[in-house]
Amino acid sequence: MDREQQPDKPELSEEGQEFKGKSLEDAVSYAEHILKTPREEFNYEIVAEKTKLFGIKCKEIVIRVWPKKAPEQDKVGQFLEGFMKVFPLELTYQLGKKNDILFVIFSGEDRHLLLRQEGSLLLALQHVLNKLSDQKVQVDCDFFRKKKEKKLWEYAQQVARQVQNTGRNEILDLMNPYERRIIHLAANQVNGITTESLGDGFLKRVKICPAEKPSR
Repeated sequence: MDREQQPDKPELSEEGQEFKGKSLEDAVSYAEHILKTPREEFNYEIVAEKTKLFGIKCKEIVIRVWPKKAPEQDKVGQFLEGFMKVFPLELTYQLGKKNDILFVIFSGEDRHLLLRQEGSLLLALQHVLNKLSDQKVQVDCDFFRKKKEKKLWEYAQQVARQVQNTGRNEILDLMNPYERRIIHLAANQVNGITTESLGDGFLKRVKICPAEKPSR
């Protein structure tokens, strides 16, 4: 007697396939269920974040999923797989892609240790991963980037308004390129203010000062 045939595993094309969920985790889990494939075997990127209103607010995430490249081509994934085996913290991570940026989202029991001292360990990991990867890498944990960007933005505008009122230059503490970029963007939104980076190397200071008035 013939054995009952099992349903074929859905084919995942190189162009990718879209899946939806109320959160990123829901969308990825749904993709795993439909494709009958663990997330470790495919790549994904966020293609849309929608907010629907049906009496109550409802968020929807849309991701595109495509087959993962061979391990030797996936430098970041290969590095993290080996690194987590020797790293003395209980962490997990997810890889995603959006607008040609590779995202690494850390979670796990010891995730709070990544965020100590203004996220110095988290940013150090990002620096290492960017050295390994051919594309830009951003790391995050517990929405650290969003919170830090908000804090830096408010700080930069506060200092810029102070310079606007006093006419005196202000030189900020040493910052990495990611932090300096936010300071420049935020401060230059204040009328009559300009900024420049001071120093050499990875860490530099930002000077916030009155913009020179054009000569008549």
